[in-house]
Amino acid sequence: MHLFSENLALEIASYYRNLALAHGVVPKVFTLVNGEGDQFLFFIDDLKMEKEEEDQFLAYIAKEHDAVSYARGTLVIIEKSQQYIEFAVVDRDDEEAIVCSAELTRDMDDKPIGLTEFDKTAVKKSSIVFGGLYAPVKLAHEKIEDFESLWEEMKPKILHRSMGI
Repeated sequence: MHLFSENLALEIASYYRNLALAHGVVPKVFTLVNGEGDQFLFFIDDLKMEKEEEDQFLAYIAKEHDAVSYARGTLVIIEKSQQYIEFAVVDRDDEEAIVCSAELTRDMDDKPIGLTEFDKTAVKKSSIVFGGLYAPVKLAHEKIEDFESLWEEMKPKILHRSMGI
């Protein structure tokens, strides 16, 4: 597993802890890291796409930025009193991925007040619903242009930084 994948798992856990406990929000996020250590992170909900198109867009972004690792996370609600923040980190060159989960506790006003430590588990990449973003995707020329345009429009809102090598 690439070192960026391990670091990404630690970073996303910290990022979610801060968002949930300090800001009271748990957005769906997507982040990737390329071979040069450039990291891009954005909220998936900002895409406002149907699931299939969203997956195509994320696969396109992973390919266009030569991602060596990506992560996707969300809030999972089993029932009102049982909620988890879960994310998976998928490495381009490894058959296993890292899945992390932490239980979120809310107060009577539905404000997040506690988050357990993230449990980290290695699983087969193929068992993750969105684990196939590295698979080649055939897109019409018009769709590629739409995705390029959307990416340019999103850039000012995207967290972009270097993880360094």
